[in-house]
Amino acid sequence: MNISKHEQRVLHELALGGEIKFVRADNGKIKSVQCFTRDGFVFTACTLVVFTRLKEKRFIKSIKGGPYRITKLGNTSVRAQMSQT
Repeated sequence: MNISKHEQRVLHELALGGEIKFVRADNGKIKSVQCFTRDGFVFTACTLVVFTRLKEKRFIKSIKGGPYRITKLGNTSVRAQMSQT
């Protein structure tokens, strides 16, 4: 499956224990997202476009309205990465 460089970076952060928190608009749709690393830092490579692509491909999932985390499919799709640059 084709995964862009930005999607790979976000998936890799999620695989290491990160999460994506979101804010909903009045109509219930997600209007902004922020990706947090496992250390609590904001990962700026996660945009709403990247988030939407990952969600459509079912690489991330939210359980009971909580933050989005990587799925089993997303975990198997991410490539190994030696250094995070």
